[in-house]
Amino acid sequence: MKRTRRTGGLTALAAAGVLTLGLSACSESGGKEAENTPAAGGGGAAGPRLKVAMVTHSGPGDAFWDIVQKGAKAAAAKDNVEFLYSADPDGGKQAQLVQAAIDQKVDGIIVTFAKPDAMKDVVAKATAARIPVVSINSGADVSAQYGAIAHFGQDETVAGEAAGRELAKSGAKKALCVIHEQGNVGLEDRCAGAKKTFGGSMQNLFVQGTNMPQVKSSVTAKLQADKAIDGILTLNAAVAATTVDSGKEAGSSAKVATFDMNKDLVASLKAGTIQFAVDQQPYLQGYEAVDGIWLLKNNGNVVGGGRPVLTGPAIVTKDNAAAIEKFANQGTR
Repeated sequence: MKRTRRTGGLTALAAAGVLTLGLSACSESGGKEAENTPAAGGGGAAGPRLKVAMVTHSGPGDAFWDIVQKGAKAAAAKDNVEFLYSADPDGGKQAQLVQAAIDQKVDGIIVTFAKPDAMKDVVAKATAARIPVVSINSGADVSAQYGAIAHFGQDETVAGEAAGRELAKSGAKKALCVIHEQGNVGLEDRCAGAKKTFGGSMQNLFVQGTNMPQVKSSVTAKLQADKAIDGILTLNAAVAATTVDSGKEAGSSAKVATFDMNKDLVASLKAGTIQFAVDQQPYLQGYEAVDGIWLLKNNGNVVGGGRPVLTGPAIVTKDNAAAIEKFANQGTR
């Protein structure tokens, strides 16, 4: 599939105390089963109660998507929205979950385009049924083309380029880019961007992100087989923590960096076991997606003017991790 990138005319969101890169506007993989429970505390906004479904490509147990859902639920409580969540890393099954949301006649659908070809037809069905669709996290380059009214996320190629430059600053010359979900175009874009700017040698290593023992054994074996590897870029905070353990087991001094944040990662950044993290603010993605549908349904507002709305990338290092520690601990960064 040919994919194109939009650039120019976009404004990056600044994070307090954190460097944010501003260019054009994807991650990882919570649970497979539909949550189908209303967000707590509704009734805060004027207008009729709405029902909004979010369907992502998340695999089971991915804490990143817990943060996305937390943001979405906060907006839902404010906006008097019943929030439904479901996910499946298989593109075809994700599409089936979107079809189930269409059948429920929801007022809006939030999707991810990690496997865009699998999602194209079902999103067309949603728009034909006059259900507004918002995309988050992955698929900035196809979002408007496929009929979504807005996209909230980061440009994965640009974020990858930023990560490559940052990893080069650490002195690494031979690196791995660990992809934890095969077929996810956003993750592939991250590694491609990093390879472009790293300056040294970088190769991809595919692992099963939902199976941490497999991740550990794969990374450990690679480090044992090639002692020249001195840098590792992971694309998920949980994979990063496991990779640090792999380095210890392999007797490797390779420096580890990652995409995406959580509260445990802040401690690793402060301790120096993780060199840096590229934060795309998942809480903001969930919050703005729900709020965007409410604004459209109640006010006729459309956010972004047909362009992706950037929530990152922001580079978090040992030097500025303390500035967001409180927010990471409360699950909003």
